[in-house]
Amino acid sequence: ISVLFLTLLLLFLALFPGAFNCCMKISHEIPKGILRRVERFEIQKADGLCHLEAVILHIKGKKFCVNPWNRKVKKMMRKMKHKIHRSKSHVRKQRRTRITKAKEQKQ
Repeated sequence: ISVLFLTLLLLFLALFPGAFNCCMKISHEIPKGILRRVERFEIQKADGLCHLEAVILHIKGKKFCVNPWNRKVKKMMRKMKHKIHRSKSHVRKQRRTRITKAKEQKQ
């Protein structure tokens, strides 16, 4: 019986890898100090295996599940997206400049 249970558990984990990664509870209030240290975030939708909408904040290997409608969380998400967008466009400009300089040197 235990072998059958173990086999079914492994099969379930293989078919639904995110089943145990869902947020089951969310915090409605979050200190500013935690929001300042967020390295990245994920959005969990209430569909499929996860039955709760949440924002998952990643801070030094830890996860915090917070209310996606919290004003502070929304503001932090906008700032992070803006920083990511700016840094990517900046890298592209530098790369184009290097390519142009290399072509000029060859001529």
